[in-house]
Amino acid sequence: MGALTTTGAASAKTLVVSTGDRPETQQYLTFMLSGEVYAIGILAVREIIEFGQLTEVPNMPDFIRGVINLRGAVVPVVDLSVRFGKGETAVSRRTCIVINEIENDGETQTIGVMVDAVNEVLEIPASEIEMPPTFGAKIRSDFIEGMGKVEGKFVILLNVDRVLSVDEMSELVAARSQR
Repeated sequence: MGALTTTGAASAKTLVVSTGDRPETQQYLTFMLSGEVYAIGILAVREIIEFGQLTEVPNMPDFIRGVINLRGAVVPVVDLSVRFGKGETAVSRRTCIVINEIENDGETQTIGVMVDAVNEVLEIPASEIEMPPTFGAKIRSDFIEGMGKVEGKFVILLNVDRVLSVDEMSELVAARSQR
């Protein structure tokens, strides 16, 4: 059920209606990865850039393809296909890097994700989002936020904070360096 709150000065109050955890309609950026359609919430996306020069970093997990220079900032690039236990993304003319901003312990982290191709931004009503499957998915279930129904087909909605968990990736880097 929604909650009502008022904000502002006594002479100019604003009524705010909260509909719970999820707004009625959310926007998602859809993209292709190994022949499947995935989506992430548009609020996490900062920008989309062409795949360009990556600098490889030694002793990183396989899913970290390298880093890029984004206007002077070093940004790690994750190959989502490898992160999901599939093969490396083959670079083509449609390959893109989606730059995401995620929150980690109160700090904003910028991380790029390598995808086969970016499709479009879709608005998906909350009523058209189902709970993630508990089994049978080709990726870890904690990576899936839900299943969006779009024109009779399902789109896998990713939990970008779990997929790009800085803490989990740091643990993997530390474990690899101890080998």
